[in-house]
Amino acid sequence: MPASEFAERPTTGRRPAWWQRAWLRQGALLLAAVGSGMLVANNPFRPGSDNPDATARGYLRFREILSYIDRDYADSVDTEALADYAVAQMLEKLDPHSVYIPAKDREKTDAFLQSDYDGVGLEFNLARDTMTVVAPISGGPAEQAGIQPGDQILTLGGKRVSGARMSNAQLTQLLRGPRGSSIALSLLRRRQPKPISLSLTRSRIPNSSIDAAYLIDAETGYIKVSRFASNTYDEFKVALADLRRQGLSRLVLDLRGNPGGYLDRATKLADEFIAGSRRLVYTDGKGDQYDSQTYARIAGEFEEGPLVVLVDEGSASAAEVVAGALQDHDRALIVGRRTFGKGLVQQPIPLNDGGELRLTIARYFTPSGRSIQKPYGASYAEYSRDLLEREKRGELASADSNRLAKGRRYRTTHGRSVYGGGGIMPDVFVPRDTLAHSAYFTRLQSSGLLRAFALTFYQQHKAELEGLRFEQFNTTFRISDAQLATLAEQATRDKLPADPAAARRCAPLVRNQLKAYIARSAYGPVAYYTVLREQDPELLRAIQAVNDSAAQLALLGSK
Repeated sequence: MPASEFAERPTTGRRPAWWQRAWLRQGALLLAAVGSGMLVANNPFRPGSDNPDATARGYLRFREILSYIDRDYADSVDTEALADYAVAQMLEKLDPHSVYIPAKDREKTDAFLQSDYDGVGLEFNLARDTMTVVAPISGGPAEQAGIQPGDQILTLGGKRVSGARMSNAQLTQLLRGPRGSSIALSLLRRRQPKPISLSLTRSRIPNSSIDAAYLIDAETGYIKVSRFASNTYDEFKVALADLRRQGLSRLVLDLRGNPGGYLDRATKLADEFIAGSRRLVYTDGKGDQYDSQTYARIAGEFEEGPLVVLVDEGSASAAEVVAGALQDHDRALIVGRRTFGKGLVQQPIPLNDGGELRLTIARYFTPSGRSIQKPYGASYAEYSRDLLEREKRGELASADSNRLAKGRRYRTTHGRSVYGGGGIMPDVFVPRDTLAHSAYFTRLQSSGLLRAFALTFYQQHKAELEGLRFEQFNTTFRISDAQLATLAEQATRDKLPADPAAARRCAPLVRNQLKAYIARSAYGPVAYYTVLREQDPELLRAIQAVNDSAAQLALLGSK
């Protein structure tokens, strides 16, 4: 209402003005109570009973202010965007992980946890504003149509994408679509004088969360889990069984960079390693509504035998649950660096507008009682700078800096000391590779130049590579000094700042990364990870630990 309508007016009946105002106030409270009841009726989660009147007043206040802005503000405004902003700010006041996801973004956020999607099955790289095929996904429409690594996509669905300054997300959106629908594309292939036109029919494409599973040697297996998606546990079971048939007797489980996902998939995976009915994780929320205890309950596939789990500062949430359970029960050595420290449980709540509220309802605790969540205050910006602050403190470089100063001490099953205070502290610390995170190497990687260079090399030498077995390639192939010089020239043309000293320091890493990309195109993902292992200090340390069974058992059994 306009402000003038709140001015005092003469009474026209038997009731005095103060009585009318009081009646209006009572009516507003009644309306608030009715409104709250409707919200409760449409929401499967009941609000708390501590202060329902304050909740109702807050709801009415927000509605009233938004109405005034919409009707009376001097300029036109997008009130829906304002409401989204207000909700986001409100949730930030709660904790860093409660979040509102608008309806338009739900499909994109949910896709992360899906084990398949509808599309054409194409892995691509965007370099110099050119969409270049890295590899078609096995069995997908792109592979069946004969698309090859190194092909450059010119158009998608009649829309020019080469030189169009489109993002990876925009290009992915064009490739995906309803199953059975078609998309036309044109591509440029080396030694082909004219573009090739194709029409692909989208189908269901597997979106595996097991990036690699292979034997490092006759007995040592390696499995990398990138996230805990809907089908992760089933994929892991298949991979583990296959490696067991090949002779696996010890395992490196790589959870580096794993941001989490579905808790039940993570606990099922942990159950494969832990015997009996021991506790895997528990949650503690307000009251007992969201309190839970999860225990091992099956006879797992690998309950005995040396096991090492690789973690780093990018391992979070469900990945930390797995690492914490295995460490607390002395089932595995944890190798790497302190994990992210995300131990808040979010409940997805669908909203009437098609959006979703992911509300923190509890905290994760490891079997010994450690809270996984790192401390947080009122400032989301401060929380998001935590990893940068760890680096400044030297925590990523030195084991001496990697102790939580205020962390409480807990005991594992065999009496070893482990520490709480946020994240999972490794048993064996491995400093972060400074070259891999140097400014020069990061620029080369993020620009897509390394992958583009490797794809060009693969196309130029495809026939020679096809004549080599991977073992021959891995033993004899080396990126030459002349090829590194050519790469540096391309980087300069792409306006990447020249840094000869940094280039010399990073040369072994750049050679190895280029070789890995070439191996990926020629021989597949296992070859890629096999080559990368040569310059992976964390994995090399994990292999050393898992192969030294006596040392591992002594450490896990020590007091």
